[in-house]
Amino acid sequence: MHQRIAAGLDAPVHQAVRDFAATLARDTGAVAALFYGSNLRTGELEGVLDFYLLMPGAERSRIWPRVSYHEWDYAGQTLRAKAATMALSTFAAAACGQRRDATIWARFVQPSALVWLADGETRDTVARAIAAAAETAARLSIALGPPCGTERDYWRALFQATYQAEFRVEKPGRENSILDMNAAHFDGLLPLALAAQGIPFTADGASITPQLAPQKRQQILRWWNVRRRLGKPLNLLRLVRATTTFDGAARYAAWKIERHTGVPVEITPWREKHPLLAAPGVLFNVWRNRA
Repeated sequence: MHQRIAAGLDAPVHQAVRDFAATLARDTGAVAALFYGSNLRTGELEGVLDFYLLMPGAERSRIWPRVSYHEWDYAGQTLRAKAATMALSTFAAAACGQRRDATIWARFVQPSALVWLADGETRDTVARAIAAAAETAARLSIALGPPCGTERDYWRALFQATYQAEFRVEKPGRENSILDMNAAHFDGLLPLALAAQGIPFTADGASITPQLAPQKRQQILRWWNVRRRLGKPLNLLRLVRATTTFDGAARYAAWKIERHTGVPVEITPWREKHPLLAAPGVLFNVWRNRA
């Protein structure tokens, strides 16, 4: 399991991404930077790069990371990134399923790359956290999934449940596209994650039959039901919180609006400070210019 996770974290990444991550990490005092999302899969620099900046020390009072938007010049090209900043200890606890928010383990059972690192000891800590995310997700997948099925059946059951628990709209079949786009990553991951936890199973060709005791299954489902019920309220609270804590939100929104409408948006000091209050006026100007 450890070798599998380490190999995934060492996935090849464009040097510009590593340099951008290093700049952000040094500016914030992070000890590690994870790169994830569609740009990791495609290798492209267009759009917005997604980073998690993991910090030293404890951050017990914070449920979610602080998010910020950044732009950086690379050989005459403007690169854009959205960075989530969180204490490594908080990240590790959330990956183990110790927090009531499912965001971390549901996100990081999917591919990520470790693109900047302070030291070798930190590498092991991050790798253990990513492995824990896979184990947490695998445990729930077999509790939710069929008595016998393929790896894909179990992962599909997991992502259907986590998407339904969130306060957002996903196209039907979103879980299938996640699995299709990351087929190599998920191939063989479930048996390794179960074995790492000592959960017995039998395999017959492509089919897996987890041998999960009924009492253990009920324990896992009770754990999940708490998180499922809190999923939408917590997701909504996180979105509301982001309106006041998203550093660079106005610049990020301006870039998104211009990219999708072709209408440039001027960033004034007032709009930078009050992006939510400025939104109606900005949208009216965009509508008027397009009309």
